[in-house]
Amino acid sequence: MAQDPAAKLADTPPVDEAETSADMDAAMLDGELSALRAERDEMRDRFMRVLADAENSRKRGERDRREAEQYGGSKLARDMLPVYDNLRRALDAATDEHRSQAAALIEGVELTLRELLNVLTKHGVSPIVPEMGDQFDPQMHQAMFEAPVPGTKAGQIIQVMTEGFLLHDRLLRPAQVGVSSTPG
Repeated sequence: MAQDPAAKLADTPPVDEAETSADMDAAMLDGELSALRAERDEMRDRFMRVLADAENSRKRGERDRREAEQYGGSKLARDMLPVYDNLRRALDAATDEHRSQAAALIEGVELTLRELLNVLTKHGVSPIVPEMGDQFDPQMHQAMFEAPVPGTKAGQIIQVMTEGFLLHDRLLRPAQVGVSSTPG
């Protein structure tokens, strides 16, 4: 049996337009709230990344400042090393006869060398002075030649040509040495 369409409408409850509008407004507000929460989370994430970048930049700047303070004079120090070498060579070349004839001059050169070393040390430059018989260290020494020398072991220093220098913990110039190649 077929029901009359008018009777069917009479059986359905009446639709409240205010209720439907409120449901739509609530759904719309929920959507906007979700969008705002997503935007807030994105902004928080961006903020945290920018904050981390700023902290990393601060640390990098501090490290760069410390390095510039410690190692900024490395070029000047490196340029002063030939002066040290020449004063050392002058003293090494002076014989006993020269020392007796020009004692004041030799003493002046010694004082100048000592003062130069004091100034370099004051600014963090320290000499690397290998001894004969020390083991060759490629981190601190530069091998200028190898030669078989009786009574030595391979890798031992047999001659020191020039001293090396460190600037704080960095190698400024390696010590130039001759190394034994005598087989063990």
